[in-house]
Amino acid sequence: MDRLVKVDATEIQLQFRPSERCTATFKITSLIHTMSVAVQLTTTSPSIYSFYPTAVALIPPLSTAVFTLLLRPLPAPPLASPSDSLLVTCALAPALRRANSSALLRFFSRPAVPLFRDASLPIHLLGPHILRSLLLLPDSSSLQNSLLLSRVIPSCSPSELSTALPLAAASGGSGGAVSALLSAGADPNARHADGKSAISLAVSAGSAESAEELVLAGAADRPFHEAAAGNRTDLILLLLTASGYKSGWADVVDPEGRTPVHAAAGAGSIAALRLCLATGGGDPDRADMRGWMPLHYAAAGGHLGAAELLVGSSAFDPRLALTREKKTPLDLAVERKHAKLYGLLRPEGVVIHAARAACSNVAAAIRAAGGAGERDQNGWTALHVAAFKGRTDAVKELVEGGAEVEAVDDAGYTPLRCAVEAGRAEVALLLVAYGARAGLKGLVRAKGGSFRVGGATAAAAAPPLWETCAAAVSAAVCEDDTLWRKKGIGIENGAFGFRLEKV
Repeated sequence: MDRLVKVDATEIQLQFRPSERCTATFKITSLIHTMSVAVQLTTTSPSIYSFYPTAVALIPPLSTAVFTLLLRPLPAPPLASPSDSLLVTCALAPALRRANSSALLRFFSRPAVPLFRDASLPIHLLGPHILRSLLLLPDSSSLQNSLLLSRVIPSCSPSELSTALPLAAASGGSGGAVSALLSAGADPNARHADGKSAISLAVSAGSAESAEELVLAGAADRPFHEAAAGNRTDLILLLLTASGYKSGWADVVDPEGRTPVHAAAGAGSIAALRLCLATGGGDPDRADMRGWMPLHYAAAGGHLGAAELLVGSSAFDPRLALTREKKTPLDLAVERKHAKLYGLLRPEGVVIHAARAACSNVAAAIRAAGGAGERDQNGWTALHVAAFKGRTDAVKELVEGGAEVEAVDDAGYTPLRCAVEAGRAEVALLLVAYGARAGLKGLVRAKGGSFRVGGATAAAAAPPLWETCAAAVSAAVCEDDTLWRKKGIGIENGAFGFRLEKV
C-alpha cells in the first residue's frame, strides 16, 4: 500500500489579484475501505497560505473531503523559484471516530505514528498580474521564466495579452516571450500606456528577434528614430526590408518635428547617422519644432564625431544656426561643458581659422574669402585672433591684406588690447608700428628695473606678463622722451625686433 488518499489535481492554480484573498478548491478521496484516514495539509510558505475549513481532517473510508487553499491579500504576487508546493500527509487512524482539529494535531505530533506523504502539488499563480510580474523580472528570458510564462499565458485573455506585449518587447530578451504572446493572440500593434508601440520598444531595447517577430506578425509602425538613436543599422535594414520605403525614411518626422538624423546626432550614433545621410534622404540642416538642427543635438550631447560629420555634410555653416531660444550649437556645448567641441563649433570663416592655426597660409585664406573682414560670434576679426594668439606672421599678412587695425569687437576690444591682455608684447608693438592707437587708459607703466621684450631678460621680481607688455607699449608711444628712449623699433627683412631701456 503506497498511498492512502488521492488528490483530484496534479497542481493548484490560483488566479492572483492584488490585495485580494485568492482561493483554489481541491478534493481529497480516501482509498481505504476499512478505516478512516487522517489528513494534514501544509505548504512550503505557511506564512501566506492557509486552508479552509481546516488544515487537518479525518476522512471516512472511501469518502471525499473538499478543501480550499487561501492566499492572504498581498499587494504583489509572491513569486518563488521553485514554485511553492502543497503537501498532503496522511496516516491510518483506526482508533479515531470523530476528532476535532486539536485532537488531530496531537495525533500527527505522535512520533510513533507512521506517516505517508501522499502528494506534493506545485502551486501556480496565474492571471495578467502574474504575467506582468514575470515580464518585468530582470531575467525574464531565462528558461525557468519561459516555463512559467507557458503556464500563465493561457490564463489570460487576448486583450490582457496585448497589454502585456509592450512589456515583453521592452524587456530586450531573446524574443521568446514576444513570440509566445503573439502566438496566443496578442495584437502586434499594441501600444504601451505612454503611446509607444511594441515594435518601437523592441527596437529601443535592441532586440532584433522581438522586432522581427513583430514585423512578421504585422506590426505597422516603423521606428526608424529609435533604431538610429541606438546605432542599429541592422534594425534599420530590417525595417526597410519589411516596408515600402525606398528612400526618404530618414526624413520622416516625429510629433516634435525630429527626424532619424536628429535622433542619431543626439545619441552620437555615427554609423546610423552616415546611413541616414547617405541612403535615407536625411537632411542635416532640418530644424525641429524648437529650431534645433541635428548639430544642436550633437553639441548638446557632446558627440564630436557626429558634429564633425554634420558640419561636413551641411549645405551651409550650421554652426551659425540659432534655435528658437537664440542659441548656437556652441552655446549648447558651453552650457554642458563639452570643451572638446568648442574648436569645431566656433563659427568662423576661413580667414579666422587660418589666423588661429599655427601653420596656415593666411594670405591664401584672405584671397579665398575676398577680404579679411570676417567676424565670429563675439565680433572678433581674424586680426583679434592672431593678436591674442601672438602670431606675428599672421598679423603682418592680415594688415597687409587689408585687415582693419582698429577693429572693435562686441566688448569694445581692439586687436592691440587683445595682444596686451594676452601678454603678446611683440605683436602689440607691431600693431603700434602699423598705426594702432594705443588707447593707453588702463595700461600700466613698468615700475623700475630694465627688461628686454622678447629677450626674456627681466628683474628678479618680474611683473605679470600683461603688465610687462603694457609697459612696453607705453614706452613705445610715450612722448616724454626724458623718461623713456626707444631703440631699434622697426621692421627689417621681415623680422621685427626692439629693445627698451629705462633712462
